[in-house]
Amino acid sequence: MKNVLITGVSGGMGRAISELLLERKYQVYGLDRKESGADERLHFIPCDITDVKSVEAAFERVKASADSLDGIVHTAGIYDLDSLLEMDEERFRRIFEVNLFGVYRVNKIFVPMLNRGGRIVVTSSELAPLDPLPFTGVYAVTKAALEKYAYSLRMEVNLLDISVSVIRPGAVKTGMLRESTRALDSFSTNTQLYRCNAQRFKRTVDMIETKNVAPADIARLVCKALESRHPRFVYNINRNFLLRLMDILPDALQTAIIKAILRT
Repeated sequence: MKNVLITGVSGGMGRAISELLLERKYQVYGLDRKESGADERLHFIPCDITDVKSVEAAFERVKASADSLDGIVHTAGIYDLDSLLEMDEERFRRIFEVNLFGVYRVNKIFVPMLNRGGRIVVTSSELAPLDPLPFTGVYAVTKAALEKYAYSLRMEVNLLDISVSVIRPGAVKTGMLRESTRALDSFSTNTQLYRCNAQRFKRTVDMIETKNVAPADIARLVCKALESRHPRFVYNINRNFLLRLMDILPDALQTAIIKAILRT
């Protein structure tokens, strides 16, 4: 029986991945701050990935139950949206702590348990390789940094016969979509610099997020990355055509289009 660790296991993607892996007879260890509807077959361990002592305590609990791991799957992440000039520093740091440093901490502590031939799978975003858009920039920057980290890690752990893959989804039908809506509403209400532009931006984001995929689709991609003989570095799903089209335009034209759309 193969052992897999999942972070953010109580979220929509984490839960879907754990359910599919359990169906495939994996032994699953799930980390999250709070348990939420977890399968009784799941080994749930409360853990805050922003706290190194919490991650170390989780490591000791997994190690006491499993001799080794065959995979580490990262789904823990948060979304935020705001003006880079108005976002307070605590929020700015928080999203990096979860989306980037949390992955770093878990890998640093748990990789010694990972078998040769093991897999690390990191959930990123379709925004990671694209030029950042206004107001979603902080989230995009964390995911871009995460992918640079993941690629560098892939180059290193390849020497240990361990593979790293990135799942790069567009909008997924999880609680993060509700968080996106909440963040948009908060931004539209509270911004002082961009009040005239915010509602147009909200309509644009709502249009982009209309097409979304189910967490089960992400779970199948994760299983592919875990089980493929030669896993790819990047697995894309539900990429938005308009975002990709925007990205291939010259930077000056991108800026002019955004200004024309958002400026009143």
